[in-house]
Amino acid sequence: MIASFARNSLKLFALAVCSSIAVFVLTACEDKPPQNGQTPNNQSGQNAGNNSASRLDVVLARGKLICGVSGELPGFSFVDQTGKYSGLDVDICKAIAAALFDNPDAVQYRNLNAKERFTALQTGEIDVLSRNTTWTLSRDTSGKMEFAPVVFYDGQGVMVRKDSNIKSLDDLKDASICAQSGTTTELNFADQMRKRNISYKPITFEEVNATFAAYQSGRCAAVTADRSALISRRTRLPNPDEHVVLDASISKEPLAPAVLNGDSKWFDTVKWIVYATMEAEELGITSKNLAEQAKSSNAPVKRFLGIEGSLGKDMGLSNDFAARVIKHVGNYGEIYDRNMGKDSKFNLPRGLNKLWSDGGLIYSPPFR
Repeated sequence: MIASFARNSLKLFALAVCSSIAVFVLTACEDKPPQNGQTPNNQSGQNAGNNSASRLDVVLARGKLICGVSGELPGFSFVDQTGKYSGLDVDICKAIAAALFDNPDAVQYRNLNAKERFTALQTGEIDVLSRNTTWTLSRDTSGKMEFAPVVFYDGQGVMVRKDSNIKSLDDLKDASICAQSGTTTELNFADQMRKRNISYKPITFEEVNATFAAYQSGRCAAVTADRSALISRRTRLPNPDEHVVLDASISKEPLAPAVLNGDSKWFDTVKWIVYATMEAEELGITSKNLAEQAKSSNAPVKRFLGIEGSLGKDMGLSNDFAARVIKHVGNYGEIYDRNMGKDSKFNLPRGLNKLWSDGGLIYSPPFR
């Protein structure tokens, strides 16, 4: 009787131990819910396996935007002797800072050359790249970048000396051509000349200043870059009138700001801040009439300015984020005219950079 009782007790004890082991194994193998913003183990993406917050949260906590620019291209981004930055690309940085902090000067600029600009974005050294950069398929995919709306529709051109008698690309046979390495212009020019079966001698430099210095000194017969860049750099040559940009347009160059891939919250923020400058122009809202427009009974205007609805709040921004942009920086037309258009030394016609309603390509989705 006692022996039987002992055997039964041992069986019950063994069952209890096995059950405990099974529960432990199952619990250990089960996916635990993410904590403190961690990405679950069965998800992939840029932030998988770490505690990275959205770049928007990082920027807001820091209290300033870190913006990658050129710093050497008047009209787009240029820093003068006093350290003051100006240009269309700079104004995009200011617009983002204005929307986030109600302060367009809450920006730290990083001057980057063409070769290092993408690495700076990919490593997190900068929050946004606003540096006359062409939106291409490879940069958008394998380059792991997300491009915000195009802020300048451009095309590649060639600049030569007036007395060179060079009138077209065909006249550049066996000529030395200066270009900046690490840019689409270097590749586009090679494609164009190969297509025409024209031989030439490429001379490339990493720095834009070195590229144009070589052209200025006569090391090359021509220099190729975006047409807007050529027009800009031409003004810095000792005798601008002695140089001319050929009529030929080699490529499509849609220039746009970019952020790192995989962070939709930050991408949406930058994207809609840029769109706000375009929508404001379409609505007729300027930095000068903003106060008057704020009194409007027009529903789209009130929604855009954050007086009605919750568009800004839904994005995690101040509801008046668009009004902040227009107050401090202006609408797209004001930005263009100030830096490249009628109010600048370039007086460059808007062309494709007109609003869609005026025959251009500048267009914002609805703020609704």
